[in-house]
Amino acid sequence: MDNIPTGTWIVVADGAGARVFTNIGDEKKLTLRQDDLLSQDDADGGPGKVPKEQSDADLGEAAFSHQLAHRLNAAALKNQFAHLVLIADPQSLGRIRPLLHKETQSRLLRELGKTMTNAPLEDIQRSLA
Repeated sequence: MDNIPTGTWIVVADGAGARVFTNIGDEKKLTLRQDDLLSQDDADGGPGKVPKEQSDADLGEAAFSHQLAHRLNAAALKNQFAHLVLIADPQSLGRIRPLLHKETQSRLLRELGKTMTNAPLEDIQRSLA
């Protein structure tokens, strides 16, 4: 696998929340520091187009995915990170991916379709090794 440079943002998300980490280690030894914790309660704005038959939970997850993509796009356009790794459950990853701005996409080093939002830090680091 490719090395993850110092300063890379690692976003671990699902439909209910996200943990935002920064690699404070170097390319040889990944060391993550948690910088932010986001939840559906933080999401404002709608989920965009969703089928009428979706439940409230599905709508909340879609809204959160939409808001997370918006935050990542805004941060990329403000040059707040040079590199990004996105770990999300497959459904959330599928919702986020098409919403990423081309500038955000250009900084994306790796995607991992796996549910790890509540995983211990060591497991997240191991999944990226």
